Amino acid sequence: MSRAEVRASASLAAIFALRMLGLFLILPVFAVYAHGLPGGDNAFLVGLAMGIYGLAQSLGQIPFGMASDKYGRKRIIVIGLALFAVGSFAAAAADSVVWVAVGRAIQGAGAISAAITAFIADSTREEHRTKAMAMVGASIGLTFAVSLVAAPVLFKHIGMGGIFSLTGVLSLLAIAAVIWMVPAAPMARARRVPLGEVLRHGELMRLNAGVFTLHMSQLAMFVVLPGALVQYSGIAVDEHWKIYLPVVLASFVLMLPPVFVAERHGRMKQVFVASIALLLLVQVGFWAALSHPVTHWSVLVGLLFLFFVAFNILEASQPSLVSRIAPPEAKGTALGVYNTLQALGLFCGGALGGWLKQNVGTSSVFVLSGLVTLSWLIIAANMKNLPRRGARAAGVTA
Repeated sequence: MSRAEVRASASLAAIFALRMLGLFLILPVFAVYAHGLPGGDNAFLVGLAMGIYGLAQSLGQIPFGMASDKYGRKRIIVIGLALFAVGSFAAAAADSVVWVAVGRAIQGAGAISAAITAFIADSTREEHRTKAMAMVGASIGLTFAVSLVAAPVLFKHIGMGGIFSLTGVLSLLAIAAVIWMVPAAPMARARRVPLGEVLRHGELMRLNAGVFTLHMSQLAMFVVLPGALVQYSGIAVDEHWKIYLPVVLASFVLMLPPVFVAERHGRMKQVFVASIALLLLVQVGFWAALSHPVTHWSVLVGLLFLFFVAFNILEASQPSLVSRIAPPEAKGTALGVYNTLQALGLFCGGALGGWLKQNVGTSSVFVLSGLVTLSWLIIAANMKNLPRRGARAAGVTA
């Protein structure tokens, strides 16, 4: 990759990661923090406050992507980051769970994922686009990991309001980076592919279903997990980084070899399907562990480690695969649909996870996640073999 391609890809991946930071930083601590707010005893409201960010994102991804085609990538990204900042400061000032949810909705309204990924496509040559898109996927996984480690520490020192304010300030700094650091790039003016054609693309449908399931399961799990760790380990939430840090670091080390080998030898489908199967086993394991009154906390930590291994493989590979499989003229549209399903999964995970915890029981959250993951495994088992690194994005090999 040229210096300009590396600069554009790295800076845009960092901005993408910042947007996800606004979601991920609250996951390990919000369910515990919310108990001190009006409405915090209602698990559904807590889950809604966590997941409504995803609902707002799902409504805005395709319109923001289309607007970026018409008005320019930078302008739309700046507008989205400004909305994110406003929502962050609103959530920081909230004095109830309902008002936190309002701030989270405003945060999510800045739905710039499709615009950013389309900007990356504009900024890179075809032979290097997979690497650039993989940087975005890796940035999401890394941001998730950093958030799980940093959130309890930040929560202890600056509180939840401080965390929201910090993400607002970082968003304002990201606006400056977009304006002055991200190099301009010519926008592709190719034939416009109808949205219906993208929605009916079989292989893209599999990936869209997958990203919905992955993020629904992720957010539903973190409606339950912080409280479960407190209950079973006796470790306060602001000390959970002592669990997350070694688990996250070890999972990153373990996930790299299978991805590299799979890309090099054209075995990505096998690794992809195996990761979904591992995710299913984790959901079953959490269900069994939380259904048992005397489960040792180390079981939860082991399952968390396996979750991160599967999550990191799937999260790092899927955006790159969408950009490679989509018709060349419809990458922005395909990524808009993909990010819409990702965001919708986040909303459903938070809302359904909170409702199930409130009305059915903690372990039922993992029954739901297990069932949707099983459906994803069946869908993915019939996918075509995914292209090797560097293969043209116009199709896949059998």
